Amino acid sequence: MRLKIVNIGAFLATLLCITLFSPAFAREGDSPQGSLTSWRNGAIKETIVDFVETVCDRDNPAFVPEEERIAVFDNDGTLWCEKPVYPQFVFCRDQLREAAEKKPGLKEDSLVKAALDGDFKTLASSGAKGILHLIGLSRSESSLSDYDTDVDRWIRSARHPRFSRLYTDCTYKPMLELLSYLESKAFKTYIVSGGGRDFMRVFAQRVYGIAPEKVVGSSSHLKYREKDGVPEIVKKSDIAFLNDGAGKPVGIQSVIGRRPILAFGNSDGDFEMLKWTAAGKQKHLCLLVHHTDGEREYAYDRDSPVGKLDRALTEAGERGFIVVDMKRDWLEVFGGDAGEQ
Repeated sequence: MRLKIVNIGAFLATLLCITLFSPAFAREGDSPQGSLTSWRNGAIKETIVDFVETVCDRDNPAFVPEEERIAVFDNDGTLWCEKPVYPQFVFCRDQLREAAEKKPGLKEDSLVKAALDGDFKTLASSGAKGILHLIGLSRSESSLSDYDTDVDRWIRSARHPRFSRLYTDCTYKPMLELLSYLESKAFKTYIVSGGGRDFMRVFAQRVYGIAPEKVVGSSSHLKYREKDGVPEIVKKSDIAFLNDGAGKPVGIQSVIGRRPILAFGNSDGDFEMLKWTAAGKQKHLCLLVHHTDGEREYAYDRDSPVGKLDRALTEAGERGFIVVDMKRDWLEVFGGDAGEQ
């Protein structure tokens, strides 16, 4: 009788373990789809998860070794809000206000005037080249360490004009979840943006978990000098590299040295980056954020001076690019309360 009781107890314990650890009873957060809780269940979410699980499966012919799992993300409009104007333009404007007090002649520059007057349309149309031009005027011969300090101070206090929250709190929750999910699967995630490299490097680690050396962006020339016997790196006024449009694949190759297998953007400025990724021989995934939610964020595409999405949207279907509809596919945008969200 005692033997039977022991055997029954062992049987029940085994049955309990099988039940608890079966897929049907697994917690949502333990599953790949559960890692993307701000993504609405559906075809887009399934496509992302299926791709990641496939390339990580050693028994699958499409398996990709860890060292080759490169994922690249645009920043403005892909990882954080870029409307009504790129946050870096707002930083430049604030810097120019101080610089113009010391050098009134700066106001004669048309782009400086646009920045000081809040002419966001003119600023936006100048793109990455305009950002670097303004930085060059306001920060030429400034040490990189001083620049980093000013960016850090600004980014920790500046707030979005509509949502009244820090710009770093205007990051997209679904994208942060995706970055975390990819990192858990041994992907190497990079920012590849038309924005200023040195600007993004200040906060990329804290906000996105992406190290400074994994930020590829537009840049001005740097130089070495010694001031009072102390070595330092100094920003110059001339443009070194524009990491936008056709410049993005060049930036990727120059810095990363490998073709990505996943690329995520939101505008025509990301078109060549997605085409470059799709041209690879390995299994790949190319995605675009389509801003369709005017209530929780903004709705814009073909006619927008900021984040224009025209050709890439038109050719997405034939090229196999996945279009993520913000309103349809994201349960949350920023997470928590934000403006009208």
